[in-house]
Amino acid sequence: MLPPRRFLPSFSLLAAFEAAARAGSVTAAANELGLTQSAVSRQISALERQLGVELFLRERQTIRLTPAGDTYAREIREALRRISNASLNLRANPAGGTLNLGVLPFFGTRWLTPRIGEFLRAHPDVVINLSTRLEPFDFRFDTLDAAIHFGAARWPGASMAFLLDEEVVPVCSPSFQQAHGLASAADLRSAPLLHLNTRPDAWELWFAKQEVPVEALHGMLFDQFLAMVEAAAAGLGAALLPRFLIGRELDQGLLVPAVEGRIMQTGQYHLVYPPDRASYPPLAAFREWIAGAFEAERLAQGRSLGQ
Repeated sequence: MLPPRRFLPSFSLLAAFEAAARAGSVTAAANELGLTQSAVSRQISALERQLGVELFLRERQTIRLTPAGDTYAREIREALRRISNASLNLRANPAGGTLNLGVLPFFGTRWLTPRIGEFLRAHPDVVINLSTRLEPFDFRFDTLDAAIHFGAARWPGASMAFLLDEEVVPVCSPSFQQAHGLASAADLRSAPLLHLNTRPDAWELWFAKQEVPVEALHGMLFDQFLAMVEAAAAGLGAALLPRFLIGRELDQGLLVPAVEGRIMQTGQYHLVYPPDRASYPPLAAFREWIAGAFEAERLAQGRSLGQ
């Protein structure tokens, strides 16, 4: 149920207010909207009367947001952005076959993007919009239909479809391996190590898995896998990386396993989505496709390990 009409100002009033708030000028807002300066001023005044709140402080020929106006502008801007995106999506695909998908940057670049054409060829009526992000998201406030999640199989209020167990391997450039005489896990203790800031204890856990005691570990810190892959290939250190995301570097010989060791699993990948979107046709089709693609990934991973 929609709230009472008095809490739903017209789009024209909101657009005038948002433009003036963003530009800090009624004149600039009028030029942007193709209206006269007086028309924009009247719309802002009408909005203030409807809300019963002063949104701007008028000082001679300038305007300045009040604290309440500043907060309202931020929320209105996001609402208008979502309306605009929904309209663009509908125009791009009138059949309504749009899937808004959140992905991790490195996963999206290395695994999903090279393969997504296969899905689109099988489902030409579906449009996929990818949104990459590192920070958590909330389906209650995001416009996402689904997301690829890495970590523990916990996401309150959401449905989850298992995709893959992630296995990490220590890798480095061939020249780095030779220069540091790497032959066993213990040898890595004295070599430069590369760290991901979202997985600060990854190397400690890996050494524990190899039953190799270590003290404090140091090395370069990265905020994304992609930069760490490039650094490892450039010989700056050894890195713990997901095996299934570095096939290109391994095949080209840019990276090699630094040492042999016990396999370490670090978490799982899931397709996560709100329960009320489970039967949404584009999502249902994508869920079936990606489950099959990851099943093939698991089989390939098993063959590479001689299983």
